[in-house]
Amino acid sequence: EPLKARVLLWADLSHSDMEELDKAELVPDIESLLSDSCRTLCRSLRIELPEPRLGILLELYTNMVMFCRKQHFSREQTSVLLSIVKNVHQLNTETPLNNMEECFTYCSELLLCHSVRRPPFSISIFSSEEVTQIMKYLINTYIRHYALYKYIFTPQMHLDLSLSYTGMSEDTATEEQASTECVTEAEKNNEKEAVEASEQDVASSEILTTDTDTPNPVLGPSSKAELRTIVEKEVKAEVLRLTSQLEQRLQESTDHLNAALTVLETSIQSKK
Repeated sequence: EPLKARVLLWADLSHSDMEELDKAELVPDIESLLSDSCRTLCRSLRIELPEPRLGILLELYTNMVMFCRKQHFSREQTSVLLSIVKNVHQLNTETPLNNMEECFTYCSELLLCHSVRRPPFSISIFSSEEVTQIMKYLINTYIRHYALYKYIFTPQMHLDLSLSYTGMSEDTATEEQASTECVTEAEKNNEKEAVEASEQDVASSEILTTDTDTPNPVLGPSSKAELRTIVEKEVKAEVLRLTSQLEQRLQESTDHLNAALTVLETSIQSKK
């Protein structure tokens, strides 16, 4: 179910917080105040972010404060805009799947909720010209780097692949499983990133198993070497296939993002 836009006035930063923020003139002072607020917010939401991620989030909010000052926004407008960015970022990072259109729609609805006077459902804080400037800024910053934020803040998923063969002792099966792991580090990284194809990968590996109903004799040295060659060939072919699929999906996602940004920039320019 899509999220519903709601009024975010003083939702995260109170009036006293904004007074302290207005007193900070230098960027390090702003970062210090936002860092305390950001850590307090993370603790209240039970979110644990390591220092690199927290620093990236802090830089996002600091740049937003500098943009608000450049546009001469009031304390209410700055507080609302920071809350909007926080909610859009949470929607982006709550799933590893591509939800860029959902994030953009939610961001637009939040801005609309704060640009039309219709209490208690919406309030008029931003004018139409200010909404245009905000959308232009968000498109050129957060939306343009949407995939990077998702990659950094979304938990990584790893795939563990194990193969078993009928008619082989446990020691021999362990040796054959070790041989399948002799792929390069780059291939392993590509295989980990192809999480969406994990079920297909497991299904294809099961095809390599022999018929369990018919007992097989113990394999000799030549048979083991032949089986090892077959396994390595199949695993490498599967890794190449997954790599190709991943590159194709990344290219399609990039093309789709660039097309959406072009349409939005054209729409904004036509309104001027």
